[in-house]
Amino acid sequence: MRSPLFDQANLELESEQTFALQNPQLLRVHLGGDVLAVKGAMVAYQGQMRFDHEKAGSVGKLFKKVVTGEDVSLMRVSGDGEVFFASEAGFVHLIELTGDGMSINARNLLAFDSQIAWDIKRVQGVGMMSGGLFNTTLQGTGTVAIHTVGQPVILDCSQQPTYVDVQACVGWSLGLTPQIVSSMNMRSMLRGGSGEAFQYAFHGPGFVVVQPSEWTPPASTGGGGGGGMLGSLLDG
Repeated sequence: MRSPLFDQANLELESEQTFALQNPQLLRVHLGGDVLAVKGAMVAYQGQMRFDHEKAGSVGKLFKKVVTGEDVSLMRVSGDGEVFFASEAGFVHLIELTGDGMSINARNLLAFDSQIAWDIKRVQGVGMMSGGLFNTTLQGTGTVAIHTVGQPVILDCSQQPTYVDVQACVGWSLGLTPQIVSSMNMRSMLRGGSGEAFQYAFHGPGFVVVQPSEWTPPASTGGGGGGGMLGSLLDG
């Protein structure tokens, strides 16, 4: 059988590194210890693997998962072999944390070393009209894999104020403290607005990662019955 499909570029990567890019849109993890990954991100694996639901780990973190909608549904992957992760053909990027950290949009998260501490944090300065904005923080030492819709840009926020659409913002260094600003006045709100009413405002030592695409805002979780909350509580 012959085909360009079988070119070397498409054959499985041979590497002993825990995290490696099989290609720009596919992450390959060679398991030597546990890793945490977003549920639904696994596309293939070889060897003996175990996939377990990763509980929140504390009542406080569980409560934030339930009430914020920033439901980081994680699984713990353990075993011996290789596992491949991807999400919506997004471009995969590896970040090495060396005792520092990042705040990342949960929709851009893919996988990370299990020893890295994670939590859900509320973005300061968010008012009622934006519905509340939360991000997932990762801090410690190890590798984090994220994915972006398209090729991202890294903006230095130390020289001048930087504003980023909240749905295009992938994440930022933990040294930054973003605020929320609105570019929509009351008259435009009454007319339906432009769809880009709220932005993160950054200014200080650090960087922000921006993708050339905007996520669709999540549907409101308020006003319904308690079934969704009960399900999240049972999941942990």
